[in-house]
Amino acid sequence: MRKRISLLAAGGLVALGLATTPAHAADPVFTLAGPAGIGLRPHPGQSGEPQKTSLAFRIVNDSAETFDRQSTFTIDLAPLKGIADVTLAKEQQGANCTLAAATVTCRRWALWSGETTVVDLDVSAAKDGKVGQSADLTVTGRAEGATFQTATTKVRVGGPDLVLDRAALKAELKPGDKQNLPIVFANEGTDPVDGVVLEVRTTHGINLLEQYDNCSYSEDTGAGQPWNTGWSTVQCLLEGEYEPGAVYGVDGPLTLKAAPHAFIDGLTYAVYAAGDQPKSANKRTPAGGKKLAAGKQAGKASAQSAPRTGDLDPWDNIREFDLATKNTADLVATGASLKGKAGETVRADFGFRNNGPAWVAYLRSGEDVARTDIVIPAGAKVTRVPAGCQGVNADGSHREQALGAPRYFCSTGHVVGETQTFSYPFELKIETVVADAKGSVTVGQWTPEGTTGHRWDPTPANNKAAFVINAKDGGPAPTPTTSAGPTPTPTASATATATASASASATGTGTGTTANGGLASTGSSAAAIALGGAVAVAAGGGLFLAFRRKAGGHA
Repeated sequence: MRKRISLLAAGGLVALGLATTPAHAADPVFTLAGPAGIGLRPHPGQSGEPQKTSLAFRIVNDSAETFDRQSTFTIDLAPLKGIADVTLAKEQQGANCTLAAATVTCRRWALWSGETTVVDLDVSAAKDGKVGQSADLTVTGRAEGATFQTATTKVRVGGPDLVLDRAALKAELKPGDKQNLPIVFANEGTDPVDGVVLEVRTTHGINLLEQYDNCSYSEDTGAGQPWNTGWSTVQCLLEGEYEPGAVYGVDGPLTLKAAPHAFIDGLTYAVYAAGDQPKSANKRTPAGGKKLAAGKQAGKASAQSAPRTGDLDPWDNIREFDLATKNTADLVATGASLKGKAGETVRADFGFRNNGPAWVAYLRSGEDVARTDIVIPAGAKVTRVPAGCQGVNADGSHREQALGAPRYFCSTGHVVGETQTFSYPFELKIETVVADAKGSVTVGQWTPEGTTGHRWDPTPANNKAAFVINAKDGGPAPTPTTSAGPTPTPTASATATATASASASATGTGTGTTANGGLASTGSSAAAIALGGAVAVAAGGGLFLAFRRKAGGHA
């Protein structure tokens, strides 16, 4: 079994040393970095085979310039003799790194701006290594015309290992349903933990009802990566010492409730040694007089004081669960009726609104929730196209030129809020007056040819609306604008990508904003089904964590 400790994982703090020689004023200074410490499962590991932990060292180039001279990096493994065994990670082998005579040597021919990997090592406890033994592993660098700050990681046999039980939760819900989230965890490592942080994260359709004084509450409203957007985060500090071999249960209710707009939503819950939890911004702390605590449920081995190291297996600290609420979302197309004379340029907003009651979000895949298919009436030529829309041929096939297309596809982005409106502003020149020239606006699920109705949309009849120019029976006539000079080129005057905010509804030109976050189904709302068309996960399955880790944690 191989376990990965990334730059800021486990110990969580970057270990940065000082350069052994002063830098010349003109020489760049580069920083080497790695975790402050890692813990190793004592030999032979839980599976009977040594459990490998990945230790990554990186180089940080804070300048905007590429350093184009060869650099050499060295790690002396001698301090680990009898304590730990080290090999190059499989993906590292042959990648300009060698391991010979207890020394790792890596070469780089250029250092690009930002962070890059120097080396990935697989580290496991030696056969005769004893719990509590430790040694420092240091990486140094050298290059002509540059100075490197060293990095040191403490490698220790043993450490804490928080393991979280999977809660038995009901996966299929109705709006308003409530259920308790039981939290039971153990310390299966060799060292005690001084304080545990319980973290519960829910998407937009699921609420955690209770509030406790020793908990902080925050919401992620940044766009970020799709799977990070719009989560609500609760972090509770459970004080005390959590001893090796003991099992603990959280005292106090943690009630989950499906909101009226719930659809397909997600939940993650985790325990971390205090200080190792992900950082949250915009936190608020209530003052209601109630505190959440954890009580011991089983015996334990004797506690051992030890230097702080990372969790021996952080992947079993967190659990995920998919929640499917029986609900629907009614997408309603909005068309237009325009009037104008030959040579005039008119503006029209097309799009759709979500009449709810459910929100829809494809946070796992990042796919667009819906497409708006706009067919341009005869006699008119599009002279301005909003961002998020692409011109296509009449049959829906690819077209190089955006302007003057007979048809347009506009995409929503990965979230559609429960009362959100999408509006795409176009400008069209009336080249020839055609009485009662008719086009259309249709909203639905993407297909190669255009759109089709979503299975969760209860009223497909309102997915299509008319777009008419110079209707015989009149209609609203926007004020025409005269187009002077060259034909305008496409601009980003509007965007069709939904973004998250704390508002429950909004309208705009090309984008709508709403309280967002979570997951949504591409199929029936009555069951836990494939999310965003990307992956199928059974209720309680485990892909939330993978996406969170890929995205670098959460804000």
